[in-house]
Amino acid sequence: MTILWPAFLMAGVLEMLVFVVVDPGDLHWFGGEALNWSHQAVYTVTFLIFWGVISLAGALMALLEMRAEDINADRGRG
Repeated sequence: MTILWPAFLMAGVLEMLVFVVVDPGDLHWFGGEALNWSHQAVYTVTFLIFWGVISLAGALMALLEMRAEDINADRGRG
């Protein structure tokens, strides 16, 4: 929860910042046809993507912050 909760809050903030300048109705598939989703669907999918990316970054940071002794502590037992 120490990673997921702050990531949840930041995903909400990031989504608000993005959709202040981007209209969900104007989104297109990589320059092609329009994305025919409801505004709520665009908001939901975008929030989940932001949450996942920020959570992954937080988890990677937590892993890189660990000491080698903590990571390898269970390897000697078998």
